[in-house]
Amino acid sequence: MTSDIRTKICGLTRPGDVDAAVQAGAAYLGFNFFERSPRYTSPEAARALALRVPVGVAKVALVVDADDDTIRAITKRVPLDMLQLHGHESPARVAEVKAMFGLPVMKVIGIAEDADLAEIDRHAEAADQLLVDTKPPKGADRPGGNALAFDWSLVAGRRWAVPWMLAGGLTADNVARAIAQTGARQVDVASGVETAPGEKDAGLIKAFIDATAA
Repeated sequence: MTSDIRTKICGLTRPGDVDAAVQAGAAYLGFNFFERSPRYTSPEAARALALRVPVGVAKVALVVDADDDTIRAITKRVPLDMLQLHGHESPARVAEVKAMFGLPVMKVIGIAEDADLAEIDRHAEAADQLLVDTKPPKGADRPGGNALAFDWSLVAGRRWAVPWMLAGGLTADNVARAIAQTGARQVDVASGVETAPGEKDAGLIKAFIDATAA
């Protein structure tokens, strides 16, 4: 089954999971460099994983409020196609990172209520892509990957100046409904294709991507 929805499998930590995501038809593979995440991978480990990825599948580095030296250490070691900024980075910081490292930038925006949509508009002026995710609950120790969905009606039918991706609590069971309700053409999944944090399952990956074509 083929799908015109582009899927990002995020938080990859093992060679076999990278291979499974590629074989299933993922358009993007995400490597998580946020040390408090259970899906964290070091630049050295990520390099080995990235070198398995064929041309045409985008390799994305997820960082959270990272300074220049941290990003530089990652980009020097790991062959990448995109940076994903998942913290409190301002539009000015997004533009700065783009200019400094010469890679497209995807900015993550957390959504919980209608008032949060203004942040999407602000960042659309600077980012190459947007990732619309669930705003983490108060007290959460990481900004994403919490397996929680937001109210999809908040973004239903909306369009921005740059491509966007839907994230937050997606699984094979709900992704088709999420796509139908929001009009998203790109989706992101981490925990929804795992048997344990950081441990992807080939069958779940395939089921998720197959479900985007439903």
